[in-house]
Amino acid sequence: MALHPLSDEEAQEIRTQLRALQEEHRDLDQVIVHLIENPPTDDLLPRRLKKRKLLLKDRILQLETLLVPDIPA
Repeated sequence: MALHPLSDEEAQEIRTQLRALQEEHRDLDQVIVHLIENPPTDDLLPRRLKKRKLLLKDRILQLETLLVPDIPA
């Protein structure tokens, strides 16, 4: 919920950040799948990657919300 409408520049910056986060999210998903198929001796790395992936998902949703204009009910 933005306090003011986004400028074109602000919206473009958010879209750029969003693409980068989505790409990192997809990359982490691939790494996690690989680690599940080929488990390491220590499970700390997969847990850290899953946590990072969840944080990325939350941030992606926040940025997507910024791009959606407020519509009065």
